[in-house]
Amino acid sequence: MSKKAINRLKVILAEKNVSSKWLAEQLGKNEATISRWCTNEVQPPLKTFVQIAEKLDVKLTSLFND
Repeated sequence: MSKKAINRLKVILAEKNVSSKWLAEQLGKNEATISRWCTNEVQPPLKTFVQIAEKLDVKLTSLFND
């Protein structure tokens, strides 16, 4: 059984043409942490998702798969 991707962070970063390094700097996080979020290995806390949505100027709901 394959693990379902919960967040679309990797897709949104690509759409916005920004790097995970940029996001890491914006959030004051480690790049490895962002990488784990992008691969859906780990999910950031909801509060962090809100910050990500603000930084990327997207709706919070667009960060998640249906």
